[in-house]
Amino acid sequence: MKWIALLALTVSTAAVLGADEKAKPAAAAKPKPEIPTYTNAAQGGQDYLDQGEYKSDWGGAQVIALGDDKFRLVSYKGGLPGEGWDKQFKSEVNGRRTAGKIFFTSTNNYRAELAGGKLIIASDAGGPWTMEKVMRQSPTEGAKPPVGATVLFDGSSEAAWVGGHLDERKLLASGSKTRQQFTNYSLHCEFLLPFKPLARGQERGNSGVYMQDRYEVQVLDSFGLKGEDNECGGIYTLHRPAVNMCYPPLTWQTYDIDFAAAKFDATGVKVANAVITVKHNGVLIHDRAELKGSTGGGKKEDSTGGSIQLQGHGNPVFYRNVWIVPKG
Repeated sequence: MKWIALLALTVSTAAVLGADEKAKPAAAAKPKPEIPTYTNAAQGGQDYLDQGEYKSDWGGAQVIALGDDKFRLVSYKGGLPGEGWDKQFKSEVNGRRTAGKIFFTSTNNYRAELAGGKLIIASDAGGPWTMEKVMRQSPTEGAKPPVGATVLFDGSSEAAWVGGHLDERKLLASGSKTRQQFTNYSLHCEFLLPFKPLARGQERGNSGVYMQDRYEVQVLDSFGLKGEDNECGGIYTLHRPAVNMCYPPLTWQTYDIDFAAAKFDATGVKVANAVITVKHNGVLIHDRAELKGSTGGGKKEDSTGGSIQLQGHGNPVFYRNVWIVPKG
């Protein structure tokens, strides 16, 4: 019996310690070391300069910095995600910085080296092939609010936001929600993720844009990842994006969202789910996706409108150029 074993262990421990000696309290758990977080390119050093996107006539590649001189290389045939990738061929290989260059090796005598903004690849299939570094920009970055739009943030004031606060660059920090409530609308916002090479998963620049304070479109540094429902562009736990359009951190990114609220009958019973369409960096990633219920942390569904929330999650994620066009 478990309790007999426990009693025997207690007696044995007492015999070892002595009748008048007490066991020492367990040592306190050591706090986790703080993960370096960089909010501008100058802080990121060479790792940040090497991380990014590369292209050639064959296709594209994404180099992800993982800290401690470690990197991952993801290659795409045809081009980069959302820009030519055939969605069929994709390969991943790990690498490490040595003597000023980053070297990647794998099976079939695959080898690649990165230095000076050039990625040179060779394998048993041939080569060498050279990819040049590129920096993509969302086609909707800086989009002007149309006639009839409500400007929620243009850098001049945080007055439209409960808990809104600006940094020294006049950017809106995550961790606030609009004072005004909205039902059906089109929303534009731009966000900037920090560079945290040693972080992993949900610790890597976490935030989220909530529709009606109910449904979260995830904001996260998911550069080079699979594109899951808890990664950037995902409708949290409900829908994964059609393609992972996350740019490298410290690059301005855009969401353009059309939202139609859930419908309820006179007795308060839901008769139609909310519907959302999302473009991430100008590329359609959700096309009239139904939202069967609130996502994690969202308020309960009902017939009333709700705020736009820019979720605070302990990470320095910033927003700008936020505007909304209410619809009937």
